[in-house]
Amino acid sequence: MTKNQNKAGWHLQNSYAELPALFYSKMKLHPVSSPKLVKFNESLAKTLGLNAQALKEEGQIDILAGSQAPQHAEPLAQAYAGHQFGHFTMLGDGRALLIGEQITPDGDRFDVQLKGSGRTPYSRGGDGRAALGPMLREYMISEAMHALNIPTTRSLAVVTTGEPVFRETELEGAILTRIAASHLRVGTFQFAAQWGTIEELRTLADYAIERHYPEVASHESPYLSFLQEVMKRQASLIAKWQLVGFIHGVMNTDNMTISGETIDYGPCAFMDTYDPDTVFSSIDVNGRYAYGNQPYIGGWNLARLAESLIPLLDENEEKGLGIAQDTMSDYFEIFQGYWLSGMRSKLGLLDQEEGDSLLVDSLLDLMRKNEADFTNTFRALTIEKFEGMPLFETDQFKHWHEKWQERLTRQSRTQDEVFQLMKKHNPAIIPRNHRVEAALEAAVEQADYSVMENLLAALSNPYAYTKEQDDYCTLPPSTDGPYRTFCGT
Repeated sequence: MTKNQNKAGWHLQNSYAELPALFYSKMKLHPVSSPKLVKFNESLAKTLGLNAQALKEEGQIDILAGSQAPQHAEPLAQAYAGHQFGHFTMLGDGRALLIGEQITPDGDRFDVQLKGSGRTPYSRGGDGRAALGPMLREYMISEAMHALNIPTTRSLAVVTTGEPVFRETELEGAILTRIAASHLRVGTFQFAAQWGTIEELRTLADYAIERHYPEVASHESPYLSFLQEVMKRQASLIAKWQLVGFIHGVMNTDNMTISGETIDYGPCAFMDTYDPDTVFSSIDVNGRYAYGNQPYIGGWNLARLAESLIPLLDENEEKGLGIAQDTMSDYFEIFQGYWLSGMRSKLGLLDQEEGDSLLVDSLLDLMRKNEADFTNTFRALTIEKFEGMPLFETDQFKHWHEKWQERLTRQSRTQDEVFQLMKKHNPAIIPRNHRVEAALEAAVEQADYSVMENLLAALSNPYAYTKEQDDYCTLPPSTDGPYRTFCGT
Protein backbone atom coordinates (compact mmCIF):
# COMPACT_ATOMS: atom_id res chain seq x y z
CA MET A 1 0.00 0.00 0.00
CA THR A 2 1.34 3.40 -0.95
CA LYS A 3 1.26 6.30 1.45
CA ASN A 4 -1.30 8.00 -0.80
CA GLN A 5 -3.63 4.99 -0.70
CA ASN A 6 -3.38 4.68 3.05
CA LYS A 7 -4.18 8.38 3.43
CA ALA A 8 -7.35 7.96 1.34
CA GLY A 9 -8.94 5.70 3.92
CA TRP A 10 -9.64 2.59 1.86
CA HIS A 11 -10.71 -0.24 4.14
CA LEU A 12 -11.79 -2.97 1.77
CA GLN A 13 -12.99 -6.49 2.39
CA ASN A 14 -14.17 -9.03 -0.17
CA SER A 15 -16.89 -11.22 1.31
CA TYR A 16 -18.57 -11.74 -2.07
CA ALA A 17 -15.36 -13.27 -3.40
CA GLU A 18 -15.72 -15.97 -0.72
CA LEU A 19 -18.86 -17.30 -2.42
CA PRO A 20 -18.54 -20.24 -4.84
CA ALA A 21 -16.71 -19.29 -8.04
CA LEU A 22 -19.95 -19.83 -9.98
CA PHE A 23 -21.11 -16.37 -8.91
CA TYR A 24 -18.32 -14.24 -10.35
CA SER A 25 -15.29 -13.93 -12.58
CA LYS A 26 -12.10 -12.46 -11.14
CA MET A 27 -10.86 -9.65 -13.36
CA LYS A 28 -7.80 -7.65 -14.24
CA LEU A 29 -8.17 -3.89 -14.49
CA HIS A 30 -8.44 -2.13 -17.84
CA PRO A 31 -6.39 1.09 -17.46
CA VAL A 32 -7.51 4.21 -19.30
CA SER A 33 -5.29 6.75 -21.00
CA SER A 34 -6.08 10.07 -19.37
CA PRO A 35 -8.48 10.01 -16.41
CA LYS A 36 -9.94 13.25 -15.13
CA LEU A 37 -12.19 13.69 -12.10
CA VAL A 38 -15.27 15.71 -13.12
CA LYS A 39 -17.70 15.04 -10.23
CA PHE A 40 -17.03 13.98 -6.67
CA ASN A 41 -19.40 13.38 -3.74
CA GLU A 42 -17.64 14.71 -0.66
CA SER A 43 -20.46 14.02 1.80
CA LEU A 44 -20.71 10.39 0.68
CA ALA A 45 -16.93 10.01 0.91
CA LYS A 46 -17.09 11.17 4.52
CA THR A 47 -19.86 8.67 5.30
CA LEU A 48 -17.71 5.90 3.85
CA GLY A 49 -14.73 6.93 5.96
CA LEU A 50 -12.75 8.11 2.95
CA ASN A 51 -10.52 11.17 2.80
CA ALA A 52 -12.11 13.37 0.15
CA GLN A 53 -9.05 15.52 -0.41
CA ALA A 54 -6.75 12.53 -0.81
CA LEU A 55 -9.17 10.85 -3.23
CA LYS A 56 -8.87 13.81 -5.57
CA GLU A 57 -5.12 13.36 -5.89
CA GLU A 58 -3.65 11.87 -9.04
CA GLY A 59 -3.00 8.36 -7.76
CA GLN A 60 -6.48 8.04 -6.32
CA ILE A 61 -8.11 9.25 -9.51
CA ASP A 62 -6.42 6.26 -11.16
CA ILE A 63 -8.32 4.06 -8.71
CA LEU A 64 -11.66 5.74 -9.51
CA ALA A 65 -10.84 5.27 -13.21
CA GLY A 66 -10.11 1.57 -12.86
CA SER A 67 -6.44 1.97 -13.77
CA GLN A 68 -5.10 1.03 -10.35
CA ALA A 69 -6.48 -1.03 -7.47
CA PRO A 70 -6.46 0.05 -3.82
CA GLN A 71 -5.01 -2.26 -1.21
CA HIS A 72 -7.04 -5.44 -0.60
CA ALA A 73 -9.14 -4.94 -3.73
CA GLU A 74 -10.14 -8.15 -5.52
CA PRO A 75 -11.79 -6.91 -8.72
CA LEU A 76 -14.54 -9.17 -9.99
CA ALA A 77 -17.55 -9.14 -12.26
CA GLN A 78 -20.69 -10.63 -10.77
CA ALA A 79 -22.75 -13.24 -12.58
CA TYR A 80 -26.53 -13.11 -12.57
CA ALA A 81 -29.52 -13.78 -14.78
CA GLY A 82 -32.74 -11.88 -15.33
CA HIS A 83 -36.08 -11.54 -16.96
CA GLN A 84 -35.67 -8.63 -19.38
CA PHE A 85 -39.10 -7.44 -20.47
CA GLY A 86 -40.40 -10.86 -19.44
CA HIS A 87 -37.77 -12.94 -21.26
CA PHE A 88 -35.27 -14.95 -19.21
CA THR A 89 -31.58 -14.73 -20.12
CA MET A 90 -28.09 -15.14 -18.71
CA LEU A 91 -26.53 -11.79 -17.81
CA GLY A 92 -23.80 -10.49 -15.50
CA ASP A 93 -21.69 -7.37 -15.01
CA GLY A 94 -20.98 -6.57 -18.64
CA ARG A 95 -19.36 -3.21 -17.95
CA ALA A 96 -18.74 -3.05 -14.22
CA LEU A 97 -16.27 -4.29 -11.63
CA LEU A 98 -16.82 -4.79 -7.94
CA ILE A 99 -13.45 -3.77 -6.49
CA GLY A 100 -14.41 -4.56 -2.90
CA GLU A 101 -16.58 -3.68 0.06
CA GLN A 102 -15.71 -0.57 2.03
CA ILE A 103 -16.10 -0.93 5.79
CA THR A 104 -17.15 2.41 7.25
CA PRO A 105 -16.12 3.85 10.63
CA ASP A 106 -19.55 2.74 11.90
CA GLY A 107 -18.89 -0.82 10.77
CA ASP A 108 -21.29 -0.76 7.81
CA ARG A 109 -20.41 -2.56 4.59
CA PHE A 110 -20.87 -1.01 1.12
CA ASP A 111 -20.02 -2.33 -2.32
CA VAL A 112 -17.66 -0.15 -4.35
CA GLN A 113 -18.33 -0.73 -8.03
CA LEU A 114 -16.77 0.86 -11.11
CA LYS A 115 -19.39 1.21 -13.86
CA GLY A 116 -18.00 1.58 -17.37
CA SER A 117 -14.68 -0.03 -16.47
CA GLY A 118 -14.25 -2.29 -19.51
CA ARG A 119 -15.13 -5.67 -20.92
CA THR A 120 -15.87 -8.73 -18.81
CA PRO A 121 -16.87 -12.31 -19.67
CA TYR A 122 -20.49 -11.08 -19.44
CA SER A 123 -20.20 -8.19 -21.91
CA ARG A 124 -22.14 -10.07 -24.61
CA GLY A 125 -20.25 -8.37 -27.42
CA GLY A 126 -20.26 -4.92 -25.85
CA ASP A 127 -17.20 -2.77 -25.17
CA GLY A 128 -17.80 -2.61 -21.43
CA ARG A 129 -17.46 1.15 -21.44
CA ALA A 130 -19.87 3.99 -20.65
CA ALA A 131 -20.44 7.48 -21.97
CA LEU A 132 -20.22 10.62 -19.87
CA GLY A 133 -23.87 11.67 -20.22
CA PRO A 134 -25.48 8.54 -18.76
CA MET A 135 -22.96 8.43 -15.90
CA LEU A 136 -23.71 12.04 -14.96
CA ARG A 137 -27.40 11.28 -15.25
CA GLU A 138 -27.09 8.40 -12.78
CA TYR A 139 -25.11 10.64 -10.45
CA MET A 140 -27.80 13.33 -10.47
CA ILE A 141 -30.85 11.10 -10.17
CA SER A 142 -29.42 8.77 -7.54
CA GLU A 143 -28.41 11.71 -5.36
CA ALA A 144 -31.85 13.28 -5.85
CA MET A 145 -33.45 10.00 -4.76
CA HIS A 146 -31.24 9.90 -1.68
CA ALA A 147 -32.35 13.42 -0.76
CA LEU A 148 -35.98 12.34 -1.23
CA ASN A 149 -35.36 9.66 1.44
CA ILE A 150 -35.83 6.83 -1.04
CA PRO A 151 -33.45 3.85 -0.64
CA THR A 152 -30.95 3.96 -3.48
CA THR A 153 -27.48 3.16 -4.66
CA ARG A 154 -25.37 6.29 -4.63
CA SER A 155 -22.62 7.83 -6.72
CA LEU A 156 -19.19 8.64 -5.32
CA ALA A 157 -17.50 10.00 -8.43
CA VAL A 158 -17.54 10.38 -12.19
CA VAL A 159 -14.21 10.24 -14.04
CA THR A 160 -13.73 10.84 -17.74
CA THR A 161 -11.34 8.36 -19.34
CA GLY A 162 -9.79 10.41 -22.11
CA GLU A 163 -10.99 7.72 -24.51
CA PRO A 164 -14.02 7.79 -26.81
CA VAL A 165 -16.87 5.31 -26.83
CA PHE A 166 -18.83 4.59 -29.96
CA ARG A 167 -22.61 4.30 -29.99
CA GLU A 168 -24.65 5.99 -32.71
CA THR A 169 -21.91 8.64 -32.60
CA GLU A 170 -18.55 9.10 -30.93
CA LEU A 171 -19.01 10.04 -27.25
CA GLU A 172 -16.74 10.91 -24.36
CA GLY A 173 -15.99 7.91 -22.16
CA ALA A 174 -16.54 7.96 -18.38
CA ILE A 175 -16.62 5.73 -15.31
CA LEU A 176 -19.03 6.05 -12.39
CA THR A 177 -18.11 4.82 -8.92
CA ARG A 178 -21.34 3.34 -7.56
CA ILE A 179 -21.91 2.63 -3.88
CA ALA A 180 -24.51 0.07 -2.81
CA ALA A 181 -25.53 -1.87 0.28
CA SER A 182 -24.84 -4.75 -2.09
CA HIS A 183 -25.39 -5.66 -5.72
CA LEU A 184 -27.33 -8.83 -4.90
CA ARG A 185 -30.34 -8.97 -7.20
CA VAL A 186 -33.41 -11.10 -7.79
CA GLY A 187 -31.50 -12.15 -10.90
CA THR A 188 -28.60 -13.42 -8.76
CA PHE A 189 -30.96 -15.96 -7.20
CA GLN A 190 -32.44 -16.84 -10.58
CA PHE A 191 -28.91 -17.52 -11.80
CA ALA A 192 -28.19 -19.77 -8.81
CA ALA A 193 -31.44 -21.68 -9.23
CA GLN A 194 -30.87 -22.20 -12.95
CA TRP A 195 -27.16 -23.03 -13.08
CA GLY A 196 -26.10 -23.81 -9.53
CA THR A 197 -26.62 -26.68 -7.12
CA ILE A 198 -29.04 -26.50 -4.22
CA GLU A 199 -26.08 -26.09 -1.89
CA GLU A 200 -24.77 -23.15 -3.95
CA LEU A 201 -28.25 -21.62 -3.82
CA ARG A 202 -28.31 -22.14 -0.06
CA THR A 203 -24.86 -20.57 0.30
CA LEU A 204 -26.05 -17.50 -1.61
CA ALA A 205 -29.20 -17.22 0.51
CA ASP A 206 -27.19 -17.56 3.73
CA TYR A 207 -24.86 -14.84 2.50
CA ALA A 208 -27.75 -12.51 1.68
CA ILE A 209 -29.33 -13.16 5.07
CA GLU A 210 -26.09 -12.49 6.93
CA ARG A 211 -25.51 -9.30 4.97
CA HIS A 212 -29.01 -7.80 4.91
CA TYR A 213 -31.38 -9.69 7.22
CA PRO A 214 -29.31 -11.24 10.04
CA GLU A 215 -32.32 -11.17 12.35
CA VAL A 216 -34.02 -14.00 10.40
CA ALA A 217 -31.07 -16.42 10.59
CA SER A 218 -32.39 -17.92 13.84
CA HIS A 219 -35.99 -18.24 12.64
CA GLU A 220 -37.57 -21.67 12.30
CA SER A 221 -37.88 -21.12 8.54
CA PRO A 222 -35.12 -18.59 7.75
CA TYR A 223 -35.51 -18.74 3.96
CA LEU A 224 -39.23 -18.10 4.18
CA SER A 225 -38.58 -15.19 6.53
CA PHE A 226 -35.93 -13.93 4.10
CA LEU A 227 -38.44 -13.95 1.24
CA GLN A 228 -40.98 -12.13 3.38
CA GLU A 229 -38.48 -9.44 4.37
CA VAL A 230 -37.32 -8.85 0.79
CA MET A 231 -40.98 -8.59 -0.23
CA LYS A 232 -41.64 -5.95 2.44
CA ARG A 233 -38.63 -3.87 1.42
CA GLN A 234 -39.47 -3.99 -2.27
CA ALA A 235 -43.13 -3.16 -1.60
CA SER A 236 -42.03 -0.21 0.53
CA LEU A 237 -39.55 0.94 -2.11
CA ILE A 238 -42.03 0.87 -4.99
CA ALA A 239 -44.61 2.68 -2.86
CA LYS A 240 -42.04 5.44 -2.31
CA TRP A 241 -41.49 5.63 -6.08
CA GLN A 242 -45.22 6.00 -6.67
CA LEU A 243 -45.53 8.71 -4.04
CA VAL A 244 -43.11 11.04 -5.85
CA GLY A 245 -43.97 10.12 -9.44
CA PHE A 246 -40.73 8.26 -10.16
CA ILE A 247 -40.71 5.88 -13.13
CA HIS A 248 -37.82 3.41 -13.12
CA GLY A 249 -38.23 2.44 -16.74
CA VAL A 250 -36.48 -0.94 -16.75
CA MET A 251 -37.78 -3.08 -13.88
CA ASN A 252 -36.15 -6.27 -15.10
CA THR A 253 -35.40 -8.82 -12.37
CA ASP A 254 -31.68 -8.08 -12.66
CA ASN A 255 -32.47 -4.49 -11.63
CA MET A 256 -34.34 -5.39 -8.44
CA THR A 257 -32.09 -5.57 -5.38
CA ILE A 258 -32.34 -7.90 -2.42
CA SER A 259 -31.50 -4.97 -0.12
CA GLY A 260 -34.49 -2.92 -1.30
CA GLU A 261 -32.42 -0.16 -2.90
CA THR A 262 -33.21 1.51 -6.21
CA ILE A 263 -30.59 0.50 -8.76
CA ASP A 264 -29.91 1.29 -12.42
CA TYR A 265 -30.82 4.80 -13.53
CA GLY A 266 -30.78 4.25 -17.28
CA PRO A 267 -34.16 5.27 -18.78
CA CYS A 268 -35.71 6.54 -15.54
CA ALA A 269 -37.51 9.88 -15.19
CA PHE A 270 -39.98 11.74 -13.00
CA MET A 271 -43.55 12.27 -14.11
CA ASP A 272 -44.83 15.79 -14.71
CA THR A 273 -48.48 15.44 -15.77
CA TYR A 274 -50.19 12.75 -13.71
CA ASP A 275 -51.08 9.77 -15.87
CA PRO A 276 -50.69 6.14 -14.75
CA ASP A 277 -49.92 5.15 -18.35
CA THR A 278 -46.81 7.34 -18.49
CA VAL A 279 -43.79 5.67 -20.10
CA PHE A 280 -40.51 7.41 -20.82
CA SER A 281 -38.19 4.59 -21.94
CA SER A 282 -37.72 4.40 -25.69
CA ILE A 283 -37.46 0.60 -25.55
CA ASP A 284 -40.62 0.04 -23.47
CA VAL A 285 -42.86 0.10 -26.53
CA ASN A 286 -45.71 -1.83 -24.86
CA GLY A 287 -45.70 0.08 -21.59
CA ARG A 288 -44.75 -2.93 -19.48
CA TYR A 289 -42.98 -0.65 -17.00
CA ALA A 290 -45.41 2.28 -17.06
CA TYR A 291 -45.89 4.23 -13.84
CA GLY A 292 -49.18 2.51 -13.01
CA ASN A 293 -47.73 -0.95 -13.67
CA GLN A 294 -44.76 -0.64 -11.32
CA PRO A 295 -46.48 -2.15 -8.25
CA TYR A 296 -47.65 -5.16 -10.28
CA ILE A 297 -44.25 -5.68 -11.90
CA GLY A 298 -42.71 -5.55 -8.43
CA GLY A 299 -44.95 -8.45 -7.44
CA TRP A 300 -44.11 -10.32 -10.63
CA ASN A 301 -40.39 -9.92 -9.98
CA LEU A 302 -40.73 -11.10 -6.40
CA ALA A 303 -42.60 -14.15 -7.63
CA ARG A 304 -39.49 -15.01 -9.66
CA LEU A 305 -37.44 -14.75 -6.46
CA ALA A 306 -39.93 -17.00 -4.67
CA GLU A 307 -39.66 -19.56 -7.48
CA SER A 308 -35.88 -19.55 -7.16
CA LEU A 309 -36.11 -20.23 -3.41
CA ILE A 310 -38.54 -23.17 -3.67
CA PRO A 311 -35.83 -25.82 -3.01
CA LEU A 312 -34.96 -24.02 0.24
CA LEU A 313 -38.56 -23.52 1.38
CA ASP A 314 -39.25 -27.25 1.53
CA GLU A 315 -37.53 -30.45 0.42
CA ASN A 316 -40.79 -31.41 -1.25
CA GLU A 317 -41.09 -29.30 -4.40
CA GLU A 318 -44.89 -29.23 -4.34
CA LYS A 319 -44.94 -28.06 -0.73
CA GLY A 320 -42.24 -25.48 -1.47
CA LEU A 321 -44.31 -24.14 -4.35
CA GLY A 322 -47.35 -23.86 -2.09
CA ILE A 323 -45.34 -21.92 0.51
CA ALA A 324 -44.03 -19.57 -2.17
CA GLN A 325 -47.53 -18.96 -3.56
CA ASP A 326 -49.03 -18.36 -0.12
CA THR A 327 -46.27 -15.86 0.67
CA MET A 328 -46.68 -13.96 -2.58
CA SER A 329 -50.44 -13.69 -2.06
CA ASP A 330 -49.71 -11.11 0.64
CA TYR A 331 -47.64 -8.83 -1.58
CA PHE A 332 -50.22 -6.44 -2.94
CA GLU A 333 -51.91 -5.91 0.42
CA ILE A 334 -48.50 -5.05 1.89
CA PHE A 335 -47.80 -2.65 -0.97
CA GLN A 336 -51.22 -1.00 -0.60
CA GLY A 337 -50.57 -0.51 3.09
CA TYR A 338 -47.30 1.33 2.43
CA TRP A 339 -48.80 3.35 -0.41
CA LEU A 340 -51.96 4.43 1.44
CA SER A 341 -49.94 5.33 4.52
CA GLY A 342 -47.74 7.53 2.34
CA MET A 343 -50.74 9.12 0.66
CA ARG A 344 -52.29 9.88 4.02
CA SER A 345 -49.10 11.70 4.96
CA LYS A 346 -49.15 13.65 1.69
CA LEU A 347 -52.65 14.85 2.61
CA GLY A 348 -51.79 15.62 6.23
CA LEU A 349 -53.75 12.74 7.73
CA LEU A 350 -52.20 11.50 10.94
CA ASP A 351 -54.89 8.93 11.73
CA GLN A 352 -56.89 6.43 9.70
CA GLU A 353 -60.47 6.38 8.46
CA GLU A 354 -62.17 3.87 6.21
CA GLY A 355 -62.90 6.45 3.53
CA ASP A 356 -59.31 7.65 3.12
CA SER A 357 -58.64 5.44 0.11
CA LEU A 358 -61.66 6.88 -1.72
CA LEU A 359 -60.52 10.42 -0.86
CA VAL A 360 -57.10 9.72 -2.39
CA ASP A 361 -58.50 7.98 -5.46
CA SER A 362 -60.91 10.84 -6.09
CA LEU A 363 -58.07 13.37 -6.10
CA LEU A 364 -55.94 11.25 -8.43
CA ASP A 365 -58.87 10.81 -10.78
CA LEU A 366 -59.35 14.58 -10.93
CA MET A 367 -55.63 15.09 -11.50
CA ARG A 368 -55.68 12.69 -14.41
CA LYS A 369 -58.78 14.16 -16.03
CA ASN A 370 -57.38 17.68 -15.76
CA GLU A 371 -53.82 16.74 -16.74
CA ALA A 372 -52.48 18.20 -13.50
CA ASP A 373 -48.81 18.18 -12.59
CA PHE A 374 -48.21 15.50 -9.95
CA THR A 375 -45.60 17.24 -7.81
CA ASN A 376 -47.06 20.74 -8.05
CA THR A 377 -50.55 19.57 -7.11
CA PHE A 378 -49.37 18.24 -3.77
CA ARG A 379 -47.06 21.22 -3.33
CA ALA A 380 -50.09 23.52 -3.77
CA LEU A 381 -52.08 21.52 -1.22
CA THR A 382 -49.19 21.83 1.21
CA ILE A 383 -48.77 25.61 0.95
CA GLU A 384 -52.46 26.28 0.18
CA LYS A 385 -51.81 28.27 -2.98
CA PHE A 386 -54.22 27.16 -5.68
CA GLU A 387 -53.24 28.91 -8.85
CA GLY A 388 -51.70 28.16 -12.20
CA MET A 389 -53.48 24.86 -12.91
CA PRO A 390 -56.90 24.33 -14.53
CA LEU A 391 -57.60 21.61 -11.95
CA PHE A 392 -58.02 24.17 -9.19
CA GLU A 393 -60.70 26.07 -11.09
CA THR A 394 -63.06 23.11 -11.44
CA ASP A 395 -66.14 22.61 -9.30
CA GLN A 396 -65.13 18.99 -8.81
CA PHE A 397 -61.85 19.99 -7.17
CA LYS A 398 -63.56 22.56 -4.96
CA HIS A 399 -65.99 19.86 -3.83
CA TRP A 400 -63.11 17.48 -3.17
CA HIS A 401 -61.26 20.21 -1.24
CA GLU A 402 -64.29 20.66 1.04
CA LYS A 403 -64.34 16.93 1.78
CA TRP A 404 -60.61 16.98 2.50
CA GLN A 405 -60.97 19.90 4.88
CA GLU A 406 -63.81 18.11 6.66
CA ARG A 407 -61.59 15.04 7.02
CA LEU A 408 -58.80 17.15 8.51
CA THR A 409 -61.14 18.57 11.15
CA ARG A 410 -61.95 15.05 12.37
CA GLN A 411 -58.41 14.52 13.65
CA SER A 412 -57.14 16.15 16.81
CA ARG A 413 -54.08 17.78 15.25
CA THR A 414 -53.06 21.39 14.94
CA GLN A 415 -52.81 23.11 11.59
CA ASP A 416 -49.05 23.34 12.03
CA GLU A 417 -48.76 19.59 12.67
CA VAL A 418 -50.68 18.94 9.46
CA PHE A 419 -48.48 21.36 7.52
CA GLN A 420 -45.24 19.84 8.84
CA LEU A 421 -46.39 16.33 7.94
CA MET A 422 -47.33 17.38 4.41
CA LYS A 423 -44.14 19.36 3.93
CA LYS A 424 -42.13 16.31 4.98
CA HIS A 425 -43.82 14.08 2.38
CA ASN A 426 -44.50 16.42 -0.55
CA PRO A 427 -41.27 17.53 -2.23
CA ALA A 428 -41.30 21.07 -3.52
CA ILE A 429 -38.76 20.09 -6.14
CA ILE A 430 -37.92 16.99 -8.17
CA PRO A 431 -35.32 16.53 -10.93
CA ARG A 432 -37.56 17.78 -13.72
CA ASN A 433 -36.65 16.14 -16.99
CA HIS A 434 -35.96 19.37 -18.85
CA ARG A 435 -33.69 20.55 -16.02
CA VAL A 436 -31.74 17.30 -16.07
CA GLU A 437 -31.34 17.51 -19.84
CA ALA A 438 -30.15 21.11 -19.62
CA ALA A 439 -27.55 20.16 -17.02
CA LEU A 440 -26.34 17.22 -19.11
CA GLU A 441 -26.12 19.29 -22.28
CA ALA A 442 -24.04 21.97 -20.57
CA ALA A 443 -21.70 19.40 -19.00
CA VAL A 444 -21.27 17.08 -21.98
CA GLU A 445 -21.32 19.58 -24.83
CA GLN A 446 -19.63 22.56 -23.19
CA ALA A 447 -17.77 21.08 -20.17
CA ASP A 448 -19.83 23.50 -18.07
CA TYR A 449 -20.75 21.79 -14.79
CA SER A 450 -22.28 24.87 -13.15
CA VAL A 451 -25.81 24.03 -14.33
CA MET A 452 -25.50 20.58 -12.84
CA GLU A 453 -24.02 21.89 -9.59
CA ASN A 454 -26.84 24.40 -9.15
CA LEU A 455 -29.45 21.74 -9.83
CA LEU A 456 -27.84 19.32 -7.38
CA ALA A 457 -27.72 22.03 -4.72
CA ALA A 458 -31.44 22.70 -5.15
CA LEU A 459 -32.26 18.97 -5.13
CA SER A 460 -30.21 18.31 -2.00
CA ASN A 461 -33.09 19.45 0.23
CA PRO A 462 -36.30 18.89 -1.75
CA TYR A 463 -38.54 19.49 1.26
CA ALA A 464 -37.12 22.90 2.13
CA TYR A 465 -39.76 25.00 0.34
CA THR A 466 -37.38 27.92 -0.14
CA LYS A 467 -37.80 30.79 -2.58
CA GLU A 468 -34.59 29.72 -4.28
CA GLN A 469 -36.34 26.50 -5.33
CA ASP A 470 -39.32 28.22 -6.94
CA ASP A 471 -37.72 28.46 -10.36
CA TYR A 472 -37.10 24.70 -10.38
CA CYS A 473 -40.82 24.09 -9.84
CA THR A 474 -41.80 25.55 -13.21
CA LEU A 475 -43.07 23.15 -15.82
CA PRO A 476 -41.21 22.41 -19.05
CA PRO A 477 -42.16 24.24 -22.22
CA SER A 478 -44.59 22.52 -24.57
CA THR A 479 -43.02 20.09 -27.04
CA ASP A 480 -44.19 18.35 -30.17
CA GLY A 481 -43.90 14.90 -28.64
CA PRO A 482 -43.50 13.02 -25.34
CA TYR A 483 -40.22 13.04 -23.43
CA ARG A 484 -38.12 9.96 -24.18
CA THR A 485 -35.25 8.39 -22.26
CA PHE A 486 -32.64 5.85 -23.30
CA CYS A 487 -30.84 3.06 -21.46
CA GLY A 488 -27.39 4.61 -21.89
CA THR A 489 -25.56 1.41 -22.76
